[in-house]
Amino acid sequence: MMGPMRTERLTALRHQGLTFDVTDGGPPEGTPVVLLHGFPVDRSSWDAVSARLHTAGLRTFAPDQRGYSPGARPQGAAAYRLEHLVGDVLALIDATGHERVHLVGHDWGGAVAWLTAGNHPARIASLTVLSTPHPAALSRAARTFDQLRRSWYVAAFQVPVVPEQVVAAAFRSLFVGSGLPLEHADRYAARLARPDALRGPINWYRAVRSSHVPARRVTVPTTYVWGSRDVALGRRAAELTGEHVTGRYAFVELDASHWLPETEPDACAEAIIRRVVG
Repeated sequence: MMGPMRTERLTALRHQGLTFDVTDGGPPEGTPVVLLHGFPVDRSSWDAVSARLHTAGLRTFAPDQRGYSPGARPQGAAAYRLEHLVGDVLALIDATGHERVHLVGHDWGGAVAWLTAGNHPARIASLTVLSTPHPAALSRAARTFDQLRRSWYVAAFQVPVVPEQVVAAAFRSLFVGSGLPLEHADRYAARLARPDALRGPINWYRAVRSSHVPARRVTVPTTYVWGSRDVALGRRAAELTGEHVTGRYAFVELDASHWLPETEPDACAEAIIRRVVG
């Protein structure tokens, strides 16, 4: 149940017996923006973007999501179904005390943002997604060889135990090789590059097929930002995304890798501010 708008800082969200760590920054009376991180990073991926949003008068709420917060790591892949991930976002919106927020997501956080906005438009004032195309656009693009070769790891992650061990052993090389700066890879590795810490994040992939959240068209004002050097998400899905948005829509293409919040904070913040203010 949504309470009054909160001016005190929100540092933890308690939901369904889980505790999610939250970074709440910017002016207490600022326009609320929720920031959802991707795989296999954490809320600190938004630090540089958030600082720019705060300067523009926006208040940001960035959680460590299910499987990433130490207090929110339930057992079993079923606990990571998309309906639970969307439910976590709705609970966070309730905790802010706002009826609606501006929602931003990157990578897996972007997928959850698309689904939240599509299925709960009354709670979302605007949507900005970085890197991740609309899920229906990605599904269509997955029929092409280009996207299939980019998404090989999705099938590999369905295997029990082994993916956690492989990613933990090669964390830095895997992600630095795809364009993540080393200093960020080192920071994330310090928190997540262990098989037990990676189990929840990898369970997001394992739970997709048993999830029951429709990929509806998005009716709220939306901006999609995509990097042309993204090794995981190709151009076809990016170009199809606009067909799944009926609200005001802007597509921003950057000469950049997949890791937009870390490598392109100015461009990301500009896109978010334009969407929120405009």
